Amino acid sequence: MSLSHEHGCSNATPLKRAMNTRHLVMISLGGAIGTGLFLGSGDVISQVGPIGAILSYLLGGLVAYTVMLCLGELAVHLPVSGSFGEYARMYIGPATGYMVTWLYWLTWTATLGTEFTAAALLIQEWFPHTSMWMWTILFSILVLVLNITSTRLFAESEFWLALVKVFTIICFILLGMLAIFGAIPFHGQTQAPLLHHLRAEGWFPHGLLPIFSTMLIVNFAFSGTELIGVAAGEAEDPAKNVPKAINTAIWRLLVFFVGTIVVICSLLPYEQTGFSGNSVSNSPFVTVFSYIGIPYAEDIIRFVIITALLSAANSGLFAASRMMWSLSIKKQLPAVFSKLTRSGTPIVAILVTMLGAIPGLLSEQFAPKVIFENLLGVAAFTMVVVWMVICVCQFNFRRQWIRKGKTKADLRFATPLFPLTPIVGFLFCGLTCLSMVTDETMRAGFYSCIGFIMLCYFSYYVLYRKNDLKT
Repeated sequence: MSLSHEHGCSNATPLKRAMNTRHLVMISLGGAIGTGLFLGSGDVISQVGPIGAILSYLLGGLVAYTVMLCLGELAVHLPVSGSFGEYARMYIGPATGYMVTWLYWLTWTATLGTEFTAAALLIQEWFPHTSMWMWTILFSILVLVLNITSTRLFAESEFWLALVKVFTIICFILLGMLAIFGAIPFHGQTQAPLLHHLRAEGWFPHGLLPIFSTMLIVNFAFSGTELIGVAAGEAEDPAKNVPKAINTAIWRLLVFFVGTIVVICSLLPYEQTGFSGNSVSNSPFVTVFSYIGIPYAEDIIRFVIITALLSAANSGLFAASRMMWSLSIKKQLPAVFSKLTRSGTPIVAILVTMLGAIPGLLSEQFAPKVIFENLLGVAAFTMVVVWMVICVCQFNFRRQWIRKGKTKADLRFATPLFPLTPIVGFLFCGLTCLSMVTDETMRAGFYSCIGFIMLCYFSYYVLYRKNDLKT
């Protein structure tokens, strides 16, 4: 059975396979390493304490790894653009496939505008007399061009944008470790700081409950790793490159995230790590670099955060447009959305997704705090729901595989410890979703997402179920 026939898209023009392992790894790292780490990590530490933060990120990494292992099995067996939506259609049901495709589109589109706005505000700190809207438009055009021109150009641009973040984190961890063990001077310290801040206030200064309440932030910090699944449909030799990219990306993320938390918690009292105010100077990264004696620390971190924002927007536009393309080839959107340029990019889907970013672009003008918090809540919740769907898809796929008389050895990549891996991933993601109900700032986003999910199911049954039954 051919791949195109198996996923029901034989009439569609395929997207070009132009990415290798290097691109997939950096797209995944670039999607996950963002402002959540550079600005949000301090908030997690201040809420749960140093040891609690390390445990939170270790647990978040474990959950992300279980989900990515599930995704790896699916993506190697069926490397298609549209990824989770197509898997959900085949291994849960057409309505869920339709719902999760729109949900993932919403995830990235909801935050796209805020990424451009935040980047413009940061660069305006360097050039205070320039217009925020000028920078917003310039950044929007840049990301749009990178996505429309070709898949290869998108992958290369994402590689270099992600490399800036990765290089900064490696320098931060290495310099931080040297300061911890007294190899280089640290502000206010006459001897090696070592690790005494880690245990200064006890293991869990606020108890264990805050660890549960911060899991949504931590899991959201790892979100973006699933971009490997979206990119698998445009990857060269996915059977070889996708598993390698998943293992490489997850372990590097764990080292980067946990290493960063250990350095911050060892060098700064945990009460001083929380990010407050709107200035980048409040970031724990700036504080540590400044105390080590790095000149222009604030400017360096501002530049890195701008690249992180543009990288997230770049990946987000790529992922969301591929979701629209996949809906179009299943005749759940007009055929114009699957129209490709000569270089193989879905131009109409990209342009319409950019229009979907308008609410985020307006966030600075109209109630910025309310809009930003709700968009963040929407993005975090939808991402976790997508992860839950991936776990269910892999569980159902493997059961179907076994019922056909095939074995684990017949798979080119098999999720280890089945069925424990998808079950653990699903349960932890479910608990993370429930934590939104306990957070007042996230509650509106939670109910909005539930309403959106119900609307997706309703619209599917009204508009498309009859057509799917006929086919």
